[in-house]
Amino acid sequence: MDESEQVEISQLRRQLEAARQSANDARRAVGLLNSIIELLPVGVSVQSEDGAVVLENALAAKLGGAGGGAVSSAAAAAAARAIESNATNAESASTVEERIVTAPDSSDERTLLVCQRPVRILDRSLFVSTAFDFTERKQAEIELSKRAYLDDLTGLPNGALLQAQVRQLLASNAGRCRFAVAFLDIDNFKHVNDYYTHAVGDALLLKVAQRIAAQIRSSDILGRISGDEFLLVVNPLDSDEYLEDLINTLLKELKEPFLIEGYEILTSASIGVSIYPDHGVNYETLRQAADTAMYRVKEGAKGVAALFDSAMGRAMAARMAREQRLRLAVRDGRFCCAFQPKVDIRTQEVVGVEALIRLRDEDGVIQAPGEFIGLAIELGLIDDITYLALAEIVRSMDLLDDAFGPHATISINVAAKQAGDPKFMSGFCEELKATTYANRFMVEVTEDAFLANQFQSYFLPMLREIGTRVSVDDFGTGYSSLATLTDVTADEIKIDRSFITDIHQRPRSQSVLKAIEALSEALGMTVIAEGVETFEEVAYLLGATRIRFAQGYYFAKPILLEELMPTRRVVGATRSGGNSRYRPPLRA
Repeated sequence: MDESEQVEISQLRRQLEAARQSANDARRAVGLLNSIIELLPVGVSVQSEDGAVVLENALAAKLGGAGGGAVSSAAAAAAARAIESNATNAESASTVEERIVTAPDSSDERTLLVCQRPVRILDRSLFVSTAFDFTERKQAEIELSKRAYLDDLTGLPNGALLQAQVRQLLASNAGRCRFAVAFLDIDNFKHVNDYYTHAVGDALLLKVAQRIAAQIRSSDILGRISGDEFLLVVNPLDSDEYLEDLINTLLKELKEPFLIEGYEILTSASIGVSIYPDHGVNYETLRQAADTAMYRVKEGAKGVAALFDSAMGRAMAARMAREQRLRLAVRDGRFCCAFQPKVDIRTQEVVGVEALIRLRDEDGVIQAPGEFIGLAIELGLIDDITYLALAEIVRSMDLLDDAFGPHATISINVAAKQAGDPKFMSGFCEELKATTYANRFMVEVTEDAFLANQFQSYFLPMLREIGTRVSVDDFGTGYSSLATLTDVTADEIKIDRSFITDIHQRPRSQSVLKAIEALSEALGMTVIAEGVETFEEVAYLLGATRIRFAQGYYFAKPILLEELMPTRRVVGATRSGGNSRYRPPLRA
């Protein structure tokens, strides 16, 4: 073998070694690529134009082929032809979609995001499929959507979804057909929660939703917008007669007894109705009109329905003006107290005073609580007003002591809604304690508030701890039975003026009054007769009962602080034993 042959053989060996090395590199690259593809968090598969699987990772196989079974041979061939024609067609042949699949080794449904695209590689037409399993993320999105737009208790649309649906209806409707909006409110629902527990209340709301849903069409929309309030969109409104029949049917159905946890619960609903486009052309106006009509029902006989009219619109405008004035009064602190004495009718001594809240309007005119208290409670402003009253009492304590005596108790009223609110009562007790006059105060709550909402078991001990006493106001107007009186552990009971008016001429009221007097005395509670206005009423209390204390116009009307300031003494009062001796005004 000559030298040239040896060189040629050496070159061939080097070329063979290089080829072997290149093949090894290629194998390692393929192995690396396969390892990487297996590690990807997506299923990957590649098919030839005849539908044969060229490459598939384990996740794709687990999912039944990338995308839950790749594409058919015909589809792959069509995609191949598309890519051979031009790039634009190749793009149009690409797809991205959600698919719900059942994996071969499991019965669980999975949600996949599937991407499929034809490609041209090494003169071969291939179809690449990838699938990302985002089942958990999809479920989380669905759950978040439910929380955002569906009521947890009933599964009905909530206020936000209802608003969106009505707006969509308005956009697609463009005034072509009428529909109605009905606002339904369950009457006295608070009593169900108070006396049967919130669990029973929730069950009642669910059954109410089911009864309403059973009476409406698939094209109608029913939602729960808050606590015991539902909104029904009657769409389309074929005729006024149909609407009237539907509303009457709902009223009747909701008056039928509900059997819940062994209780037979009787209730009703008040319904206000507005019609598009007669009463509004947007969701907010239609809802407000239906709401206004419903509140007009609440002001009268509950359990009926009312259609919005222009008079209600004027009333709504007047109410909004009242709301605005009240909010401004709270902001500006334009509230004051008038003080009415509680008098020992035998000694004429003032034993206490009741602070009665008043509103001073923009013109300086004093408004009685009947003008604003109910609205303040409804708007959630009553807490601010109560704290304003407490602040004025504390600022004026020296003046009150000089006028009524340093040992006179000072009664401050707490509304029933406040008496059942742990947040308010806890804060109010802290404020009373911070005044350093807690032992001078008497908190007055109505009979129903005292016996409901666990007032005695939870809030009464809090008041006792700081030295504040408790009075049951307006006894006889709530549950008013002697049996409930035996459960009361208050310091004072105030008999409502309905029992006291013309007591000397009413034998039945006399018997009831004596029974309350005897039982209250046995239970260690002071009795106050409210609303005493005539000499005859005072004479009867003095001559026929052992009741010693009274309050009313016969002794004094509520007195504003500025009326006390000139003399710094109640008219006709003198000091005796630390209390003021109150002399009634002369009468004709």
